[in-house]
Amino acid sequence: MPAPIPAEALRAAVDPVRPWLAGESEQPPRAVLGAAVKTTARWLAQHVPGRSVELRVPPHVAVQCIEGPRHTRGTPPNVVETDAATWLRLATGELTWDAAVAEGRVTASGNRADLSAHLPLRPLRPS
Repeated sequence: MPAPIPAEALRAAVDPVRPWLAGESEQPPRAVLGAAVKTTARWLAQHVPGRSVELRVPPHVAVQCIEGPRHTRGTPPNVVETDAATWLRLATGELTWDAAVAEGRVTASGNRADLSAHLPLRPLRPS
């Protein structure tokens, strides 16, 4: 089991991509973007553990979270998939879950695939 991610590490991973998310700079290097996506997704899985929902942010990460029936083979019944920018905007509170789903920026299938109660991630919420 990986070591818990402290809030400071979460903020440190996301801070370098904030100007890009706000449209104020070019896309950061792949390693920087990947670190922000992986850290935020793993933070979610750490704070909402379980195996009933799979969050996918290709090509960076896939994690399982949310308590409920465990999935073991094939395509999980509850899947959330999105791109890196959308995921990071959701994680930081720059985009709401409902807006992302309505705009087709998030694909959420299954009756447990609603992450709105867990977003934005608490340490990243706008002040």
